[in-house]
This record gives sequence, structure tokens and C-alpha cells, in this order.
Amino acid sequence: MRLNLGCGSRKLTGWVNVDRFPGCQPDQVVDLEQLPWPWADNSIEEIQLVHVLEHLGQTPERYLAIIGELYRICAPDAKIFIVVPHPRHDSVLTDPTHVRPITAEGLAMFSQARNRRLQAANCANTPLGLMLGIDLDVEKAELVLDPAWRQRLSRGEVTPAQVNEAVRERYNVVESSHIVLRVVKGATPADTPATSPSTDQKS
Repeated sequence: MRLNLGCGSRKLTGWVNVDRFPGCQPDQVVDLEQLPWPWADNSIEEIQLVHVLEHLGQTPERYLAIIGELYRICAPDAKIFIVVPHPRHDSVLTDPTHVRPITAEGLAMFSQARNRRLQAANCANTPLGLMLGIDLDVEKAELVLDPAWRQRLSRGEVTPAQVNEAVRERYNVVESSHIVLRVVKGATPADTPATSPSTDQKS
């Protein structure tokens, strides 16, 4: 089964389109803030959360519980596709229902391999994956530039190096982040690769 969570009007053929509002005519009406979710353990092969995760879990406890539900319902090696506004873009501030910024680095805190690697290096990093029994590997993290910066780059007005510098220092350079998580289940610590997320820019 493949779930398109918080689908709104963006329906996908071959997916179970899920939303809390009956008015958008989803295949299944589910409030993702209400736990547990109505899907069985290890039953989902793919999930899409397109401009959804930043709306969920206003308290840390509820957010972590929602991440736990994502992990519970996913089969081993399932993929979770996430699109969120970049935390330094005005679109984060525009919508009053946004409850937290979502970053690839924050989601990488649910990787047990990364938790162990940072623990071994005596780094001060909360090992959320180990603490919660969750294991999510960030397979891909892509930054999508704001249209104005995409145009400047395509016209040759700025170089990729200048864009990279602007991403670190300015607001409204990156519009959104596209993140792919792989669900890790059934692996021993020795079997789990110690990888960290890589971030590319989409122009």
C-alpha cells in the first residue's frame, strides 16, 4: 500500500489519498494528529508528505509520536517522500498552521547509525533514533531554489558558489526542501551503514 498523506486536492493515482477534511474527497478520512493511525504495522511501502509534516505535532511529544507512527506502519526499506518549506523562506511565516521548521538534519537525528557514530565521537547530539526505537536513513536531501534565484542562476548572474554562500547567509534563497527517508528495520548495528544526509541544490 502507498499513502499520500494530507493529500488535499493533490490526488495520486494508485495511492490511498488521505486527508482529515472530507470536503477534498480523499479515499480515506484520517486526522493524522489522532494516534494511533488506522494502518497495520509494516503495511506501507511508500508514503508522501508534501507540505504536510510542518503542520503536524505542535508539541515535541506529539511530533515524536507522529514520527513513531510513520515508522510503525512502514515496511522494511519503505520510502518516505517529504516536501517542506525551507526554514529561512517567507513561506514558513505566512501560514499560521505551520508549527515547526523541518530540516534534513533534524530528520537525520532518527538514524540509529548516525546516532552511534556521533556517540562514538562524543558529540553533543540527541540520539532520537536510539531513544525512541526509530531508524530512518536520510537517503536524499535536495534544496529547491526560490524562483528568483533559479532565474538569476540560469541567466549566469550568479555562480553556483555564490548561490551556496547565499544559502548559508540569506533568507528567501531556498524555497523548499525535498527529502527521501528509507525505513530501516531488522538490521543489526553492524549491518546499518553509518551515512549522513547529503544536500544538493536543484536549479
